[in-house]
Amino acid sequence: MPRTGQRRVRPRPGRQILYVLITLTAIFGGYYAAPFIGEWLPSGAGESSPPSGTTGEDKTGTRKPWYRSQPLAPSMIKAPDAPIFPEAAVEAGEGPVRPYEEALPQEIYEHPASPVVSAPAVAETAPRDLPTWRQHAAAIPASRNRPLIALVIDDMGVDRAHSAQVIGLGGPLTLSFLAYAGDLDRQTAAAKAAGHELLLHLAMEPGNAKLDPGPNVLLGGLEPAELRRRLSWGLSRFRNYVGINNHMGSKFTADPQGMTVVMEELKRRGLLFLDSRTTSKTVGASLAARMGIPYAERNIFLDNVNDVKAVDARLSDLEKLAQRRGYAIAIGHPRKATLEALSRWLPDLDRRGFTLVPLTAVVRIGDGEG
Repeated sequence: MPRTGQRRVRPRPGRQILYVLITLTAIFGGYYAAPFIGEWLPSGAGESSPPSGTTGEDKTGTRKPWYRSQPLAPSMIKAPDAPIFPEAAVEAGEGPVRPYEEALPQEIYEHPASPVVSAPAVAETAPRDLPTWRQHAAAIPASRNRPLIALVIDDMGVDRAHSAQVIGLGGPLTLSFLAYAGDLDRQTAAAKAAGHELLLHLAMEPGNAKLDPGPNVLLGGLEPAELRRRLSWGLSRFRNYVGINNHMGSKFTADPQGMTVVMEELKRRGLLFLDSRTTSKTVGASLAARMGIPYAERNIFLDNVNDVKAVDARLSDLEKLAQRRGYAIAIGHPRKATLEALSRWLPDLDRRGFTLVPLTAVVRIGDGEG
């Protein structure tokens, strides 16, 4: 009870309204900002991802790799539109996770001139005496003596929403699925049914030890038996692919001993090798040629800058290279900017005088066909 004669001070109506507005702004601002904050937090799937709400550390306080520590969303896995490059994340100390992609080389690579060997169009019922890569090759459109463009999309399968959008693009594309992605049988079957060609995207040791290449990564210095065990794990993750290309690998692909083990296994299985060329020191293509394994080399990375205009510029470079050389191979990733650029570029490609082909149409063969 107030003292006699003391007047109770009541909040002014205007001040009450102000308090209400501040409270509502905080509530709704946090609600709408959460999705944008979430876009910067990478998510992925190993074979046994922890349930939602778990942290990136185990009981001992040791930080888990990103593909183990990120929770699964109910119907898809979200991932950032851009990879987390070491320059942008490691040095800035952003987030509790390690980067899962190497910085992509800017240069346009042109290999020494040599004839292109086109694999014939192969149906699903290809004779079993053909090498595996030819049994699973996608049909090759008639080129009409036009320049050929092979478009490979790496990192497929982890960001399932964007991966599904890539599968929906006009093809034939060559889609490279990460070995540690989830639900690979269903995702790759959908890609195959849409007329695309399949590759296995196999994690290999990067030059930067702060990067996170994923489980069962191929490391230099491992015993051949352990390398083969890790290879066998990756090569058993799904079916109907024509070969492999390296995820990261700027250190491992420069190691002749380790790469020889890989090439021996590819030759035994009748598979091809696409060298993503994450380093100029790679020995992948030279070893493949020497051992008679079908191979190809990446010419251009489309989205080393995650921006639609930048991707458009790289697509223009790709056309110029194909026009000059007769064919060109580009690698992109399932990101928003890349999808936007490709969705406008692909439908008009034929009118501009180019033929989109699967990777097997532009492989080169050394002493044999593997």
